Amino acid sequence: MVDILHRVGVKSDLNSVYDTLATIDGLAGWWTTSTSGDSTVGGIVEFRFGDAGGSDMRVRELEPAKRVLWEVVAGPDEWVGTTISFDLKQEDDYTIVLFNHQGWREPVEFMHHCGTTWAKFLMSLKQLVETGKGAPYPDDVSVGNW
Repeated sequence: MVDILHRVGVKSDLNSVYDTLATIDGLAGWWTTSTSGDSTVGGIVEFRFGDAGGSDMRVRELEPAKRVLWEVVAGPDEWVGTTISFDLKQEDDYTIVLFNHQGWREPVEFMHHCGTTWAKFLMSLKQLVETGKGAPYPDDVSVGNW
């Protein structure tokens, strides 16, 4: 199994970053404006990306100011059964986001695309928290179609 890993420093407190990861409004502000569902533990959050489809995540863990963990229950075949985690820690004036999309069966070309796309959206998360405006889909920078 292989994982996509990223580390991003956000100049903010832990609670502000956590709120963007653990609430529907927060997620819609940095990933896709078409976000809906139940963001409590056990709930399903639905993310849609126009013609590209989307994915549904079951919220597995919420540890305020520390961790958000999802299990992919619907979406691209390569994603179903994988998990996505955001682990948070404070370092000086920064909240460090340790991102992990884990459990890929093999490093297929789609994984390369997703690694780039996750990095782009994590920068949107940083932008949202630091400036008040992210770049969620459909206002994001395209990395090419898939």
